[in-house]
Amino acid sequence: MRLALVTDAWAPQVNGVVRTLQRTKAELERLDHEIEIISPDQFRSIPCPTYPEIRLALLPWRKLSRQLDALKPDAIHIATEGPLGRAARAWCLKRRLPFTTAYHTKFPEYVAARFSVPLAWTYGIMRRFHAPATRVMVATQSIEDELIARGFANISRWTRGVDLELFRPDQPALLTLPRPIHLYVGRVAVEKNIGAFLALTLPGSKVVIGDGPQRAALQARYPDVHFLGAKFGTDLACHVAAADVFVFPSLTDTFGLVMLEALACGLPGRRFSGGGTQGRGARGGGRRPRLGPRQGGRARPHPVTRRLPPLRPGLFLGNRHAAVPVQPCSRHLHPCVDRLFPALTAMRPVWPRSMRGKIRRWRTPRPDTSCSASIRCGSPRRC
Repeated sequence: MRLALVTDAWAPQVNGVVRTLQRTKAELERLDHEIEIISPDQFRSIPCPTYPEIRLALLPWRKLSRQLDALKPDAIHIATEGPLGRAARAWCLKRRLPFTTAYHTKFPEYVAARFSVPLAWTYGIMRRFHAPATRVMVATQSIEDELIARGFANISRWTRGVDLELFRPDQPALLTLPRPIHLYVGRVAVEKNIGAFLALTLPGSKVVIGDGPQRAALQARYPDVHFLGAKFGTDLACHVAAADVFVFPSLTDTFGLVMLEALACGLPGRRFSGGGTQGRGARGGGRRPRLGPRQGGRARPHPVTRRLPPLRPGLFLGNRHAAVPVQPCSRHLHPCVDRLFPALTAMRPVWPRSMRGKIRRWRTPRPDTSCSASIRCGSPRRC
């Protein structure tokens, strides 16, 4: 199939959404699909307010329309709700073509954290954006339940995996700091709630890997914390494997891919209960599991996690010995391909009477239940 993936998040951005989409592209190409990425680097762009590292395409409608008209894709997936995502959605609706979307980021919570906009307003905008999609892809059951409660429909699961050839516990250790080493990996921004982690009094060292608009302020406020900047590939995997505990304080993430990468490296993890990361590990209940020797490397001392005080009430705790198994990317992606890019030839547009002239809804026809007249008149009901 020839697939078009439209996204406002792509390289050189560094985040879980970009890594997920890049891995998805690689795995789909391994399955002999042709995939075309439409991203902000192909358009004139401006920096995102309060987040200059993210570029937003400026008036992309005409160029994006020419690209999609020339590509003639068999399926279209819109990964983000930014300018490119909205332009691609309008292009599909204008041509009466079905498409899928994904809910990668809790933008309402992000906007509320930065500008104090009521969640009901932004969730209404998000709900209207995703309403015409044949499927809205989400990563976890908790996000699915939350979106259903807020009126979203056509939700389908898109699970995640980890590159086990890169993230493994026998990577050489690169950190020579006082132990235990508490590690955070991700964007350094206000919505990540990093201050809740850095303000804790903990033994050993605190390490932050990543960059973002809040780094300078946090670095000045917490001079004892080691800010190492952004890391990539093997360098990142070695730093993660060298730590003793992984901390994930975010309350706005829909998945938290870095937690699976930390588990693959043998690290126990602590995070807030609830939110989109629900289900990424075992419920701790205050229990601190004993860690055994590392595979092919130095032994991790048992007292490390026993000396840790509870970080905050309601945190989860897990490690690769007691939590859900960490699976490779391909094992999670391949069963989701049909849901991510449904066969367009099996779909036809239907105008619901209550929405006629407004938004087109897409449904799969029911074979062997409609008469020939219903095919001509477009009615999905049984005659």
